[in-house]
Amino acid sequence: MTIRRWERPFWWWLDYVYAGWQQARSLLKRRRPGSFAEGSPELPAVILLPGVYETWLFLEPLAQRLNARGHRVFAVPELGLNRMPITRSAEVVAVALARLRAEHGLDRVILLAHSKGGLIGKQLMATDDAAPLGLGIVGMVAVSTPFSGSSYARFLPTSTLRAFSPQDEVLQWLAGQRNPNGKIVSVYAEFDPHIPDKSALDGALNIEMPIAGHFLPLGNRLLGETVERAVGGLLRAPQPPVP
Repeated sequence: MTIRRWERPFWWWLDYVYAGWQQARSLLKRRRPGSFAEGSPELPAVILLPGVYETWLFLEPLAQRLNARGHRVFAVPELGLNRMPITRSAEVVAVALARLRAEHGLDRVILLAHSKGGLIGKQLMATDDAAPLGLGIVGMVAVSTPFSGSSYARFLPTSTLRAFSPQDEVLQWLAGQRNPNGKIVSVYAEFDPHIPDKSALDGALNIEMPIAGHFLPLGNRLLGETVERAVGGLLRAPQPPVP
């Protein structure tokens, strides 16, 4: 698939239609299915990290796939609409992981993130906030994450969105943290209307898909298949012992 320049406005519009639909669903369906907590305790649990102004519902198609494969899947409702700074969000996720460990006996997790969620996940991995909890982070699959920021961010109307500028101090610090990158799979579309420089991350497994959109790929079957394979690859990779 090659996205021509004259086609881009159409994909941009379609991307926002999809995002609007998911936002409308979020108003009606706030709780994740109880069945998501059921699965094999021998497999790492999957922790959902949505993007800014998103709920777990944006990741629901992927969560359903992985739950069908036997993974227990958990959201982090404490993130709300995910407007907090990245460092604060990572602290909130660490506290939520402690709660989930106590309630469900988790010992290993895989982070499944969209957009800003991938930055939160890398912050968590870079600072090793989960290690004192006795949790091992097997890795992260990040979809459409602006690891290098977005050159559009400085034109956006809110500080929450301007924080994705490549000049942001937190993003620059994260870019310098290379240790987690080998445990990250970054998946992104050929054309992302929000991240013109794409989502490739040095040292990570980068997968560019022949599709378009920032939100739209979340409902695409190709992405679902790609995420399943990525999770399988993380499970096959050698893992250090849990502290």
